[in-house]
Amino acid sequence: MFEGVMILAVAWLFGLLAIRQAPAVLWAVTIAVFAALINGLGQAGIAFPNSYAAIGWTGAILTSILLALSYAQIRKTLVTKPVFSVLRRALPRISETESAAIEAGTVGWDAELFTGRPDWQALRAVPGIELSHEERAFLEGPTEQLCKMLSDWDLRHNRREIPEHIWAFIKEQGFLGMLISKRYGGLGFSAQAQSLILGKIGSRSADAVVAVMVPNSLGPGELVEKYGTEEQKRRWLKPLAKGEEIPCFGLTGPHSGSDAADMRDVGIVCEREFEGRKTLGIKLDFEKRYITLAPVATVVGLAFKLYDPDRLLGGKEALGITLALIPIPHEGVEIGRRHYPSGMAFPNGPIRGRDVFIPLDWVIGGKAGIGQGWKFLMECLSAGRAISLPATGTAATKAALRVTTAYARIRHQFGLPIAHMEGIEEPLARMVENAYVNEAARALTAAMVSKGEKPAVISALLKYQTTERQRASIRDAMDIHGGKAICDGPKNYLQSAYRMVPVGITVEGANILTRSLMTFGQGVIRCHPWLYQEIKAAQMQDQAAGLAAFDQAFCGHFKYMLANISGSLFHNLTGGLFASQPENGKYTSYWYRQLARASRTFALVADVTAALLGGKIKIKQKISGRLADAFSELYLLSSLLKRYEDDGMPEADRDIFEMCARNAMYRFQLAIAGVLDNYPVPLIKGLLRVLAFPLGRRFKPAPDTLTHKVAQAVVVPGEVRDRLTRDIYVCRDPQDTVGLLEVTLDKVVKAEPLMRYLRKAERAGKIRRDYAHDWLKQAVEQNVLSAAEADQMREVEELIGRVIAVDDFAPEELTGPKAIIGKAASSSVADENKIAAE
Repeated sequence: MFEGVMILAVAWLFGLLAIRQAPAVLWAVTIAVFAALINGLGQAGIAFPNSYAAIGWTGAILTSILLALSYAQIRKTLVTKPVFSVLRRALPRISETESAAIEAGTVGWDAELFTGRPDWQALRAVPGIELSHEERAFLEGPTEQLCKMLSDWDLRHNRREIPEHIWAFIKEQGFLGMLISKRYGGLGFSAQAQSLILGKIGSRSADAVVAVMVPNSLGPGELVEKYGTEEQKRRWLKPLAKGEEIPCFGLTGPHSGSDAADMRDVGIVCEREFEGRKTLGIKLDFEKRYITLAPVATVVGLAFKLYDPDRLLGGKEALGITLALIPIPHEGVEIGRRHYPSGMAFPNGPIRGRDVFIPLDWVIGGKAGIGQGWKFLMECLSAGRAISLPATGTAATKAALRVTTAYARIRHQFGLPIAHMEGIEEPLARMVENAYVNEAARALTAAMVSKGEKPAVISALLKYQTTERQRASIRDAMDIHGGKAICDGPKNYLQSAYRMVPVGITVEGANILTRSLMTFGQGVIRCHPWLYQEIKAAQMQDQAAGLAAFDQAFCGHFKYMLANISGSLFHNLTGGLFASQPENGKYTSYWYRQLARASRTFALVADVTAALLGGKIKIKQKISGRLADAFSELYLLSSLLKRYEDDGMPEADRDIFEMCARNAMYRFQLAIAGVLDNYPVPLIKGLLRVLAFPLGRRFKPAPDTLTHKVAQAVVVPGEVRDRLTRDIYVCRDPQDTVGLLEVTLDKVVKAEPLMRYLRKAERAGKIRRDYAHDWLKQAVEQNVLSAAEADQMREVEELIGRVIAVDDFAPEELTGPKAIIGKAASSSVADENKIAAE
């Protein structure tokens, strides 16, 4: 018994030393003291009578080794220098484009999660949703007014373009200059304001929001303000902010999609006559496609690889990716044809240029900007990707939830609202979760960007998570609406969102690659406390300086790994009971502890995987993708805690928070289990499984009882439904397709007692409900309803009929577009043949 207690005490103390990342000297002293104590107890015959001598010798050896390794010169000679030499030879050199991508942006809360010891005050220090008076007025004024002007069917079907009066309003109100500072004529809005404004427009029209979104994301405006010369800022920023110039940006080409750095677009430094005088400039040949706003653009931002074969600039030949601005029209540039993405109306098309000459001062940043293009793009994308698509993806999930909760309560089948069927409750609960989680993550990340952060890793995971959840919600909305959602026409309010889903999934980094390559691959290097320092040290030209830097990083990494091993095992054995939590957590304290516990597990698995696989993580994309999923769930649970507390922890939202938190931890568990089930090193696989799941997989998804309460809470008008769908466009005009839903929902809920009377009378045979009989007239005659009540129900039935109605067309109304589509298809084939021939 006494020996068992001693063993537990030693294990506890050693675990504490590991978790606290104690220095080698303290380990040595502790081991020496315990070895001496056990030796004394053994000699006295109190404990360990048969093993005290061996323990004593082992302790003495370990103490000597640890004391020796505490001296830097000995440690370098025996340990770090050999490891340093191996890594120096084995590690592939990081290219300039890879380095720019890794170092772009900032790290913050993502790094906290990677450490396994998140600082809760850092999370709580991020502001909630804060808008200035001017920003709030713009959201509730011009943005609301723009939404009222928009007709989805008119844009994407009748016109197939954004009409001039919409463009005029967008320009006049300054929508195109939200990102540009007031100094240069823009609105200078915060990232949070931009996100909410884009989301509100997107909840009304997917086409219109693209027209506003593109100039306010990665493109000429942002690039010129951040990196342009003073002359470029004076020339371009005010016209861009006022809509006098319409920008587009050409990055993607036929052979360089997700791998944009492999572009074939080239510029050659040369001298030519330009505007009557000999000018040093660049001859460009390029082929770009999928360029949004290109058909209407008056200025093109262009990315290309620049070469100087004649050394006219006095340096090397290959100068790197460079960005330039080209006003349109310009000789040699072909622009104006259109793609037809998902049958939507927003302008998108190819840009081609052959033998295009531009002066050198059209390069963004002038001479100083030569070769800096990839760095510029990555730095802008690290923040911009956190705003535009998460805003529209979140708005789409909220809008889909609002219309679907209304429709499910209005639509009756089998004598009851379909919202009361368990088969409908299940997708409704998923839609609630997606809307709540997306908004939580969107708001938190936008607040970070508003503070000046550029969260590159978070922006990548947020883009793929919000758009994937958007896809899931739209799919569930379509399923619940059934035939109503399938039949397109003016009455269909889901088709636009359904068609736009693959656009959001694909642009700004296709989700497949964002998940499997970027999120964890970039995150583990950028957010790990020691890994990137080790890599940089191993690649230093000065070997002595590299060894010194590597020694410090390697020692820190070793202690970090020990801490994660001990911390993961301890917290998973104790169910997170002793994990960290902030003060005044109240109800949320349990979930803070579970998040801390999961963070420690993730840090361990991620660290060991990165150490074992190294550069092979790029090809082990299934493992990388699952680790990205696990990390995403940690961030999303952080966002949930932040939102719930910022909202004041309303009791009415508690079930929603509980459901989302349970499912987040369950999905985290599934992701880590998926990594371990497919781990390529069997021995390590077993060890990690013991550390991550010593008591098995304990987390379960939200139970049916909880999802039932959540689903029923959102199918009635009230604070829960309004809070879940806040900051989207809500119309209450019964002549509007979506406004009709809101009006009908209110009246249906109020009339439900009358509906129950009618159903009871129908079952009793007093009244008949079919096209041959007026059942409401019969109800009055049978004293089931009063005349006033019958009038109320007649109005409700008329509204329900309008809600569930679908469009039909004369055959000739549907045959017109065939010629247009056929012509576009033949042009596309011709273009592809042209590219293949070249």
